[in-house]
Amino acid sequence: MTLADTPAVASAPRERTGDPALVSVRAVSMVYADGTVALENATLDVGAGEFVSLIGPSGCGKTTLLRLLADLAEPTSGTIAIAGRSPAEARRARAYGYVFQAPTLMDWRTVRGNVLLPLEVMGFPKAEREERARRMLALVGLERFADHYPWQLSGGMQQRVSIARALAFDPQLLFMDEPFGALDEITRENLNLELLRLWRETGKTVIFVTHSIPEAVFLSTRIVVMTPRPGKIETVIPVDLPQPRSFETRETRRFFELATEVREALRRGHGFEVED
Repeated sequence: MTLADTPAVASAPRERTGDPALVSVRAVSMVYADGTVALENATLDVGAGEFVSLIGPSGCGKTTLLRLLADLAEPTSGTIAIAGRSPAEARRARAYGYVFQAPTLMDWRTVRGNVLLPLEVMGFPKAEREERARRMLALVGLERFADHYPWQLSGGMQQRVSIARALAFDPQLLFMDEPFGALDEITRENLNLELLRLWRETGKTVIFVTHSIPEAVFLSTRIVVMTPRPGKIETVIPVDLPQPRSFETRETRRFFELATEVREALRRGHGFEVED
């Protein structure tokens, strides 16, 4: 199914099934040339349609794991498969889009021009490029700003352009590395809500890096809690909050219970005792 075929309605929350994992990480470690162990023996499965957040302190290997999945680095040991392919094969098959911490937009290209860029590089026909860019800008609510330049937009709007660009070629997966970390709290919460809408409407699988416990709980179907360096997976916490979520979701008892569970797992990863 393409984005054009996707109905603009909220779907039911997706649950893990017995189907083969879309992303499979097996005993993956990453040791840099200076001997720094960034990631140690990480094993994780991510099913199609999930929204999985990676959370942990700075330097725990969250971004390293995302970069390994995206073929931006190679693991020292272990194996990674994305839809049955190596990360390099998945990259060549255009299986994923990547949203960085900063929007990384080209100031000399319009909003439309930035969304068109990967489609131009990939050789899509002009008419299809224009139609995809139009649909993506409508999807993120920026169709009226298509002819603006990045410097004319707020930080939140720039990140929405970045998301539209990452979705333009209709990848299976969306990798997001703290895309809202530099934004103010109000803008961040609004974009969290918008991201969940996009996730429901497109059916994409999302792997999302964050330092924020409330953000991880609000967005995710599962949260992967990581320890300080050397980065290990401490635990994986299912998030059973109903969909669709709203601002009121953050005020529910279950939201606070899950936030507490994540916080305690982070404390265990630091070696602190957690009282019963």
